[in-house]
Amino acid sequence: MDKTDFILSLLLLANSRLSFRELADTLNLSVTAVHNRIQSQIDQGIIRKFTARPSVLASCAIHIFVFGNSKTSSLHDLKAKMEKNGSIYWLAVGGGNYLYIGAYLRNISELEPLVNYIKESAEIPEPTVGITSSPLSFPLATLKNIDTRLYKLDCQIIRSLSENSRKPTSEIAGELGVSAKTVRRRLLRMMKNYLIELSIEWYPDASNDIITVFHVRLKPEAGKNAADMLLKKYAPNVMFYWGFSNIPNTYLFFAWTRTTKDLREMRERFECEATVQSVAPNVIFTGYIFNTWRDIVPEG
Repeated sequence: MDKTDFILSLLLLANSRLSFRELADTLNLSVTAVHNRIQSQIDQGIIRKFTARPSVLASCAIHIFVFGNSKTSSLHDLKAKMEKNGSIYWLAVGGGNYLYIGAYLRNISELEPLVNYIKESAEIPEPTVGITSSPLSFPLATLKNIDTRLYKLDCQIIRSLSENSRKPTSEIAGELGVSAKTVRRRLLRMMKNYLIELSIEWYPDASNDIITVFHVRLKPEAGKNAADMLLKKYAPNVMFYWGFSNIPNTYLFFAWTRTTKDLREMRERFECEATVQSVAPNVIFTGYIFNTWRDIVPEG
């Protein structure tokens, strides 16, 4: 991937239904060039699916991140164990057999059983468990003013899009026996109210690029917007970050670079930031995406 491919992937991760024209205008490319770049990523196995599911808000999910050194000797067995759990959606393997595991809980009472499962199955004796607090995909101030219910037709639309979120509205309408105008209206409401997650299954490790997790600890005196300012400063190479409500001043920044030289320079820049107390990068070698209970669309 070059930088344009990478930004294109980020746009699709945020909204996989963006039209070729919208993507082309954003990237200052032709529609044909955008189409070719997306197809190239599909052919390389970088983009494997265009997905739709109820959002974290709509499903009332709690997002957690578990990470630490593993003693496992079999990645194949590890993948199978994580996949069958039903709450774990992501597994990434970094240097030194360091694992990153993302999961969704229906309620906080599921936390202890899940952590115990990961400790045993992934052979992580001393995992770090973070309840994520950022970044938010929706502004908190608007939550009290919106209808967060998914109605029957909403669920039918999400189910229709689940394996191909770029499906034309006319095709969805034909499947559901409603008008294309109705489908567009329902989709617009779900997107406006942050009730649908339109994204892609993205495997950047299928390319020759370097994906790195920067473990960043901010200084106690750093302002509450310090992480956001770092994200903005290093974008688009830094894709996003996770902060944790139960681990103050600790963040995982996910970054993309083309070369080890770029990675080294990014680390040096992070270390010089006035708000950063410490930084430790860990290169991701492979990753896996799994279906969870969140991918089961309710009847509505």
